Amino acid sequence: MTSQVRLARGAGLYYLAVAILGGFAHGYVRARVYVADDAATTADNLAANTQLVRIGFAADLAQATLMLFVVLALYRLLGHVSKPLARAMVAFVVVSVAITCLNMLNQLGALLVATDASYASAFGEEGSDTLVLLLLDLQHNGYLIAQIFFGLWLFPLGLLAYRSVLFPRLIGALLMLGSVSYLIDVVLHFLVPDLADAVSAPILIPVVILAEVSMLGYLLIKGVSAPCPDDAAAHGEPTLVAT
Repeated sequence: MTSQVRLARGAGLYYLAVAILGGFAHGYVRARVYVADDAATTADNLAANTQLVRIGFAADLAQATLMLFVVLALYRLLGHVSKPLARAMVAFVVVSVAITCLNMLNQLGALLVATDASYASAFGEEGSDTLVLLLLDLQHNGYLIAQIFFGLWLFPLGLLAYRSVLFPRLIGALLMLGSVSYLIDVVLHFLVPDLADAVSAPILIPVVILAEVSMLGYLLIKGVSAPCPDDAAAHGEPTLVAT
């Protein structure tokens, strides 16, 4: 097994961990407790699932941290194609991770309000429930802000993959399309939320899932399509760079 394949599969394992932990935190925990426009139910759900929410909180922080390992491994793998693009890819992920981690304070604040009786005494039960919902609404929108940069990182990644010989060009094209889909989704949610509900789930989200699952699957199963140019040159082999 070449060092490039090991590096690619390592990135794939980190990416898989990000997908599992993120899916648990967002798709299971938040979906279980957060009910938009229903403050009382949301507050009750938080109070009834305190330990689950704490585990989801930890999972979300872990997946954000692991995302840094993903992009650093991919930087090592694809940096030879274009240093500026590779650096942009890392920068976008760093910004996205920073926003995601800071945004987690909103969830922690909601949990504190929902489980500490002093807040109900100070604001009244209805007021504290409303504060819980406000904090989770802020978290929801904070994820959309982070999504701007998470969407942006896919474009240089896709372009790097497309230009290299390490991945099929179709995957590179899908990643760039996924980047555009992420950004359109953010714009629609902030500017035309009714249209976002109609467009995102049937069109944009499937494109994003296809792009990321394709890259993740290829990293784990195949690794890379051909030796990295640097290693090929080191072994006296022809350098392989797509034109």
